[in-house]
Amino acid sequence: MRIGHGYDVHRLVEGREFILGGVKIEYEKGLLGHSDADVLLHAIMDALLGAAALGDIGKHFPDTDPKYKGISSIKLLYHVGILIREKGYEISNIDATVIAQRPKISPYIENMRENISKTLNTNKENINIKATTEEGLGFTGCGDGIAAHAVCIIYKRNEG
Repeated sequence: MRIGHGYDVHRLVEGREFILGGVKIEYEKGLLGHSDADVLLHAIMDALLGAAALGDIGKHFPDTDPKYKGISSIKLLYHVGILIREKGYEISNIDATVIAQRPKISPYIENMRENISKTLNTNKENINIKATTEEGLGFTGCGDGIAAHAVCIIYKRNEG
């Protein structure tokens, strides 16, 4: 078994869609980034890549490459799933925390879990997502940005 940890943060700005866990959420601001800036999926991808010793998302999907401009992070997550399976790993579990004062994330968590499990070809029971605030403190607490942490356990498949 191998453990990975991922962390990401993106600034909230006007004029962008708010995408989290592959779900479009109606909100007056969106996350700023080269891709769709899905902070949750970025943290999950880094956790998976780290567990498999495959680097990070910047290595695989650099923000200097125009082909990733505006890309859906679900597509990037799908590619990460392929990379870890090619190395002989399967997902045991993913546990993620979104840190945001607003918007409230809880109504969307089940859809996020479904998106992630389908994209990674794993059971939805292997995916957990939580949300918390920082009680008005820091950049997430004042609404300037959103952060996410993710941890995962992957294991080597028995090749038979």
